[in-house]
Amino acid sequence: MAETVAVMPIDTVPTKKRSTRRALKEKTPSTNEVNILAGKVSLSPVPPPPDNDPEKENHESLSQPRTSPKKGKARASKKQTKQQQKQQPEQDSFEKDLLEMQEKLQNLRLEKEKTEELLKAKDEILKQKEEELETRGRQQEKLQTELKKLQKLKEFKPTVAFPVGQSLRDNEQDKKEKKKKACPERKRPSAPYILWCKDQWVEIKKENPEAEFKDISNILGAKWKNVTAEEKKPYEEKYQAEKEAYLQVIAKEKRETEAMKLLEEDHKQKTAMELLEQYLQFKQESEKENKKTKKEKDPLKPKHPMSAFFVFTNERRAALHAEKKSVSEIAKITGEEWKNMTEEQKGPYEEIAKKNKEKYLQEMEAYNQMKDEETASLRKEEEEQMKLQKQEALQLLKKKEKTENIIKKTKVDRQKKKQEKEEKKNSDPNKPKRPASSFILFSKDARKTLLEERQGINNSTLNALISVKWKELSEEEKKAWNDKAAEAMEAYKKELEEYNKSVASTLGKVDS
Repeated sequence: MAETVAVMPIDTVPTKKRSTRRALKEKTPSTNEVNILAGKVSLSPVPPPPDNDPEKENHESLSQPRTSPKKGKARASKKQTKQQQKQQPEQDSFEKDLLEMQEKLQNLRLEKEKTEELLKAKDEILKQKEEELETRGRQQEKLQTELKKLQKLKEFKPTVAFPVGQSLRDNEQDKKEKKKKACPERKRPSAPYILWCKDQWVEIKKENPEAEFKDISNILGAKWKNVTAEEKKPYEEKYQAEKEAYLQVIAKEKRETEAMKLLEEDHKQKTAMELLEQYLQFKQESEKENKKTKKEKDPLKPKHPMSAFFVFTNERRAALHAEKKSVSEIAKITGEEWKNMTEEQKGPYEEIAKKNKEKYLQEMEAYNQMKDEETASLRKEEEEQMKLQKQEALQLLKKKEKTENIIKKTKVDRQKKKQEKEEKKNSDPNKPKRPASSFILFSKDARKTLLEERQGINNSTLNALISVKWKELSEEEKKAWNDKAAEAMEAYKKELEEYNKSVASTLGKVDS
């Protein structure tokens, strides 16, 4: 019975279902936010949930002495209030932490957007730079290909002779400078006063030995004023003679320079055309032949002699070739053998080299003499060409002067005709007019008959026909027209005399 009593109260005791309040659920953040927070922000420690297990509560209730249900409710309510009071500050701190976390998340998002924008801008800049580098690379490739093409091309060496060039001008200038020193006529002539001063300077210096240059020149200037015209005359004559010679030389040089300029212009046109033709031919040949051409050596120039070592290697080469040695191996073997050789063994090779050198020097002397003769002959040819060119230039200048003189004459004639016309307009109407010549009288008569025969004829053809008819006239027919012209001339002379007398009388009256 005792066992039953002990068991029964457990089953019969009513187990009170206590309402357990759970803590506020945490807002579960998203996976991205959790990852960000895990890396940068250290979360505040979350308080563990209160122990509200029903088994623990039942065990506590069993361990406690049996009380009335009202007292148990009161105790439970007190406990709950205490737990709630404890949990409130923890909830407040958790909410604050959440708000801070949310603010930080927003800041991080903004920073992320800014960094993404910056990265995009940098990517664009990098793309632009890559494009620029690509374009530069293409340009460099193009330039390299062009350079290769140019390297393949031959040098353009024109065969056109430049007779009038800078070299010739330089030679002329050198010659002029030499002439200035040698020829006294090239110097500007000194005035008669300076020539007189040169004669008088020594005498005045003896009279005034302590006088300076300025004092002597003042004395000479005062003395020159008192010199008579007869004493000055020989100095003036000398000055005039020197001046004439100087002017002649300068005029000749000026004429030569003008002639050379004309010739230069003429040659420039010719050489330009020749150069163009040669360049076109060269371009066609270079397109066909892209191989590099070696510089042409003078075949007449003697070859440099071999040294003693090379004489020895030439002897040994045949034997080493028979042993089937390569070029590099032959060079090494011969070098080692030459080093190990004594002076007595090297002697015969050095003698051969010495003889070859002496022979080479003799040949070089002969070659240099030949070259000097060639240069001298070339200079002579150039001088002769210069003379010919000067003659051509002078001929061109003469032609130019003739044309200029013709132009000047035509201008002067036109001006004279204009003046004559103006004089005729302003001349005295009473003055007798000059009579017409025999040809003009004939042309007036012939003009009328030709106009009647050929109506609408040209003036130039009419004049030509009149001149032809005049030539066809016999001497007897021309004599009739000449007599008429002579009678008219005699009458004109008488009228002119009377007119001149009347003009003289009128002028005399005006003067009185």
